[in-house]
Amino acid sequence: MSEPQEPVARPRTAAGVLLFDEAGRVLLVHPTYKPGWEIPGGYLHPGETPREGAARELKEELNLATPIGRLLVADWAPHPAEGDKLLFVFDGGILGKNGQAAIRPDGVEIDAYAFHAQDELDTVLIPRLARRIHAAFAARANDETQYLEHGTAGT
Repeated sequence: MSEPQEPVARPRTAAGVLLFDEAGRVLLVHPTYKPGWEIPGGYLHPGETPREGAARELKEELNLATPIGRLLVADWAPHPAEGDKLLFVFDGGILGKNGQAAIRPDGVEIDAYAFHAQDELDTVLIPRLARRIHAAFAARANDETQYLEHGTAGT
């Protein structure tokens, strides 16, 4: 007789990328399927690593084939309606003028993009995403990776 299986978490997993302009502003995208702004990224496909998923989403959403840099943040952020979530944020580096000129929103999932200063994030992002992105800014500045729970550093 086999031992009963203990329930395990099966989080929805997503990966996003922070891309910056030369002034240090972060690229945000406007999804067509919900209000507000997001960072480029999305849910992973089965068997896909977070870095692969982030690169795929950049290509699909914005037509960008930009190298994905180091992990800035891993955030355990369950959603009341959607259940457990594990969210990764990577550093995409600085997107120069040529890179910015290559941006082509797909028009299906993303209809607009804009660069925003860090001090604007609390007004354009939902609070849990704003906390995650502020933590990612700090991780980038301090050359570290942060583990978060609900967008806040775990203790």
